[in-house]
Formats: sequence, C-alpha cells, structure tokens
Amino acid sequence: MNRIILKKASAGYMSFRRNFSLSNSLLKSYNSRKELRDAKKIVVKLGSAVITREDQSGIALGRLASIVEQVSELQNSGKQVLMVTSGAVALGRQKSALDKKACAATGQNGLMSLYSSLFSQYGIETAQVLVTKADFQSEHTLKHLQSTLNYLMEAKIVPILNTNDAIGYPPELTQDIDGSLNINDNDSLSAHLATMVKSDLLLLMSDVNGVYNCPPDYPGSRLMETLCPAEDRSLLNFGEKSNVGTGGMESKITAAEYALKNDCSVIICNGKQQNAIVDCINGKKVGTFFTNEPIPSIVSVENLALSARNGGRILQTLPADKRSTIIRDYSQLLLANSRQIYEANMLDIELAKKNNLSQVLQSRLLLNEKKLITLADGMQQIAANTNILGKVLKSVQLADELILKQVTVPIGVLLVIFESRPDSLPQICSLSIASGNGLLLKGGSEALNTNRVLHQLVQDALEQYVPRETISLLNTREEINDLLQLDSKYIDLIIPRGSNELVQNIQKNSKSIPVLGHAEGICHVFVDKDCDPETALKVVKDAKCDYPSACNAMETLLIHRDLVKTQLFQSIVDLFKMENVKLYAGPNLQKYTTELPPAKKLNHEYSDLELTIEVADDVHSAVEHINRFGSNHTESVITRNDEVAEYFLKHVDSACVFLNTSTRMADGYRFGLGAEVGISTGRLHARGPVGVEGLLTTKWLINGNAHTASDFSTGKKKFLHKILN
Repeated sequence: MNRIILKKASAGYMSFRRNFSLSNSLLKSYNSRKELRDAKKIVVKLGSAVITREDQSGIALGRLASIVEQVSELQNSGKQVLMVTSGAVALGRQKSALDKKACAATGQNGLMSLYSSLFSQYGIETAQVLVTKADFQSEHTLKHLQSTLNYLMEAKIVPILNTNDAIGYPPELTQDIDGSLNINDNDSLSAHLATMVKSDLLLLMSDVNGVYNCPPDYPGSRLMETLCPAEDRSLLNFGEKSNVGTGGMESKITAAEYALKNDCSVIICNGKQQNAIVDCINGKKVGTFFTNEPIPSIVSVENLALSARNGGRILQTLPADKRSTIIRDYSQLLLANSRQIYEANMLDIELAKKNNLSQVLQSRLLLNEKKLITLADGMQQIAANTNILGKVLKSVQLADELILKQVTVPIGVLLVIFESRPDSLPQICSLSIASGNGLLLKGGSEALNTNRVLHQLVQDALEQYVPRETISLLNTREEINDLLQLDSKYIDLIIPRGSNELVQNIQKNSKSIPVLGHAEGICHVFVDKDCDPETALKVVKDAKCDYPSACNAMETLLIHRDLVKTQLFQSIVDLFKMENVKLYAGPNLQKYTTELPPAKKLNHEYSDLELTIEVADDVHSAVEHINRFGSNHTESVITRNDEVAEYFLKHVDSACVFLNTSTRMADGYRFGLGAEVGISTGRLHARGPVGVEGLLTTKWLINGNAHTASDFSTGKKKFLHKILN
C-alpha cells in the first residue's frame, strides 16, 4: 500500500469518525470521581513499565496476576472491560536474543497464553486482537474492528489488544491526518479504542502516579489530582519519557485529551499501585482524573493552607492578653454549649456501636462532663501562658552598636491529624492559638459530629480578632492526601496522633513536610527487687488500669527474677485478675509458670486490658529489654535502691523516664503544660509531651548602624561577641 492509497483511506476514516462521534455525542464524560462507579464500559491500558520487571527482562507475574484479578472483579460484576497491553517484546526477549519484531512475534503467543491462563481462574474468556496504524486508516477495517470488539464485549469476553509490532508499518508510510490523533503507541491506540467502543472510562496505567505540574523530581512538583485540559494544559512542564515503552507523559495527556473530547472520562495512574483499578472505579483519589469542568481539589486545600498561614500571621502579632482572651472565650463556649456537644457526641457513639467499633475506640470517643471540665481547666492553664512569642533566648553584642538577638516565633502552619478522641481538638486549638500558629485539623471520621461542633465554637472565639479560617477542619482523607503533596510553602509541620499505622502512613506519604510524632506507646514498668511492695502495687495498677487505651498506659511489666516466687508477684497477678486484665507470659516468665498463655511478641501495644509480664535478671537486663522492644515513649522503675534508680534513669533511651511513678503521668496537662498537641518520641525539635513551647521556633534579629561584612574582613571593625544575657 503506498502513501496515496493510504491518504484516500484516511479521508474515508475521517468521514466515518465524524459520523461515529455524532452518534456518540449523547454520551458525556463524568465530572467527578464519585460518578465512576456507574461506568459500564472500561478500557484499561497497561504500559510496558507496568507489565515488565524492573530489569526489563521478563513479565512481572505477581503484578499482572493482581491486575487480572481486578479486571475479573469488574467483569464479573457486570461491567465490560477491554484491555490494551504491552509486554510481548519483553516476553520475547526472555526467550531469545532476537530483534524487536521477532521478539514481538514470539512473545505475543506467550503473553496471550499467560492472560488466558490467569483469566480462566475467574471463569473469564479472552480474545486476542492485533492491530496496526493502517487499520485505523481504512473505513472498511475500522467498521469490522468496531463490530468485533462490541460483539466480544457483549458476549462477556475480554478483548486484549496490542499493536502488531511484528509487521508494523514504517512511519513514513503512515503520515498523520489533520485533526486526528496519531497512533504511535498504546496510549493513542487505547484512546482511539475507547472512543470506538463508546467507553465510559479509560485508565492509562504506567509507572508514574499521575500527572505532575512538572517532572516529579523537580523542586516544587506536585501531583495534580484533577486536570482540566482547557485550563491546566499550559501549566504543565514535561520531562523525559519512561525508560520502558514508547510513550511519555506528553503522549498520555494527548491521548487523554482525545478521549475526553469524545466524551470518555480518563484517569492516568500508576499501574504498580495496589488495587489501582478497583480504587479508581470506587472513586478513590488515585492518579489524575481528567474532566472538562474544573473541580476544586488541590486548589481548595492550598487555599485552606494559605488562609491558615495568613490568619496565623495576624494571630502572632496580637498581644499575649488577646490570645489568652480567645482561649478563655473558647473554654467558656465549650461549657455554655455542653448540651449541644454531648448530643453530637452521643450521635457519634451510636454510630460507632452500629459500626461495631471496639470498646477501646468507643472509650476514646466518649466526651462526657468529667472530660469537658478537665478540658476547660487545661485550657485555662494554656491561656495563662501566652506571653511566649518574641521571648529573647539569647542576646549578644557582636560589635559596637551591633546587637544580635534570638527570639521565639511560631512554627507557622500546623497540620494535626488525630484519631477517635474529640477532646484533642480543643487542646490542639488552644495550643495553636497560644503559640500564634495557623492550624489545619483532621479528626477521625468516627468523631465527625462532635468535631464539627467543637470546631464551630473555636471559630466563633477566633473571629473577634482574626479570620475564622485561621483554624480549619478537614473532612476527608482525600484532603489529607492532597495536603501531603504540598511543600513547606503551605504547611510547616505535620503532627499525627493515633495508631502506628496512621503515623507510618503519614511519614511515608508526606512529600517534603516534616512529621513530628510517636508511632506506638509501648510503655514499661520495671519492678526491682528492692521496691516498696505497696508502691509497686499502686503504680502498676494505675499504669495499666487507669486508662488502658491511652498511649502512656503500661503494656509490659518487667519483674526482677528474685520476685517471681514471692507473695508480691502473686499479689500483682491477683490484682490484675480482679481488674479483668488478660495476662500473657514472656519467654523468661514461661520458665517459671505455665498458668499464663505466652505473649505473641514483646513489642505489642494492646491499648486494652491486656498485659505482657516478663522477667528481668536485673536493672541492666531490664534496660536492655526496654531499649530493644520499647517505642521510646515512657518507662518507669519501682525501687528504693538509689544505684538502680540512677542507672535506669540514665540509660533508658525514652522521651519520659520515671522513678516510682505511673507511666500515666506522661501527659502535657499533668506536666503543667495545660495540654499537649502530642507526644514525640523523636529526637529533633521536641521530645515527650509537646506543649505550647514545642510549637515554637526562633529567628535572629540584628540591630546595627551601617555595619557591613567588609568592615570586619578589612579590620576596620572588630567583633566583641559579648554575651548580654
């Protein structure tokens, strides 16, 4: 076929495409992710980087099996799926060192056999269809292709398409047609196919998380959750294409625009991400969603962060007494509106029961009169300690008429994420107001109603002096995901309060914003042989039973080996049994008794009336155990031996280390901080209960008189470096 014949065929194709588009014009692409659940026809394009192993030497079988499982789930739920796949060349190379076309020919058979075998496990038939660019430039071929694909999909068969690389036409014989999308790769192929079969959704899956405003490794890059080509195309800066395959990000976006123009919704996402296909269909924020109508997403959370920063800058300029007034007003509003708070909290409790939330979470969720009064008292403590901004920490006379000062300032904008406990919200807000920080809050969904009331009240207290948006409440996890993609231009510090899973997830997904917090609260009490028995019984009972779901509750009790066969040990066991505490024996204790079931592991956080008891040979082995299995949170020793006490306090590597005191004392309110925004087990900036001073940083001020660096380098002036305070 020569170029002239192809051009004639192309003219016929353009006429067919116009007629096809007209018949398809009644369809409309979706404007929001939540509508994707309604998608009936779906085209899934798998890029080479998704299909092949990292070394490009073969197929990534585990990943492909997961993708087939997800497609099968959709297919068996009544949806129709068409797949466009790469991988034939990679599979062919695995068999022999042939050229690309030969590899494509040998690999295609193996690839389809693999797909057929994987899909057969779910009772699904597949059909292979190989196409070339020329097939889309013939009206006759195009009609037959459309008919075949529609027939297969109606028959519940999954068509699997790929370009026939074994006989692909040279580019010089297949010139582009004006107004048409050139088929040079599987991105453009899948866009044409999605349009042809009138697909509701096209998933373009590669090895990147979606569309970034610039290459992901560039400074300031961020993932665009939503992209409207008409408005956002000019904002994009493309980098190099993937190391595998023929299509780069620019070709994917061009294909996406083509499909969207023909009323097919599009998502560009990472095919290596777990459950990406199903998550896309379920409306989760995976990849970049293309729409013809802009949807506020990243922009909205950016604006929330910017509003918090602007409000925080006003807040920090207020006199200390005005910031104290805001906190006291908030405290009074809580008490005055207690009935409304209790009603909202009861609604959350009822929903928690219906959703079968554990008793541990329900106890954290409860906000009763006792908690509210304690909360208000703590807020009064915070209000009495707002004269902390601009405090001079260091003053140095550098030279004559040249004074340097280091003063306290707010960190800026905080993002605090907390689970279950709604009483955390007023504490965090009060600390943020006292320290002059803007604040974004995200509470657990189980406390949604209570948190909304508490947030409304703090905004009421704020608006007399600063914008209400100085403190904002986020409602969805998706908003958190958006915020984690931002940089320190918007948020300066993230403080997660909750489970180990929550903290690790935030630390993993925060792009560049530092995270302060503790992952677990595995706290220990060591009862030494030289302890006071009455003190030991009192402390261990409080440490475990006062509030077992708190992060500072004891999770492991270490007993000196000389006490195991004594009455004190039996009294401790009897005490916990009376308190309905389920006991587990560590490996060393199992040598002494078989009455207790073995502990599954020695670094477990129960957050309930459960406890591991283990035997330590002496204070040295107790410290070694704590430093190995603990979470650097809070530990305590019960002893009257000064040498044991000194060794324990000095060598235990935790944020809080106590003598003859319950671990439950590790709390900002009990430390006299008024409240805490969280407990940090890290080593940078703040450690232990983080009160208002932990939310400050410093800046340097110099007051001079035409001083320059050259004055000193040339010897005109000399440094004094005289400490003034």
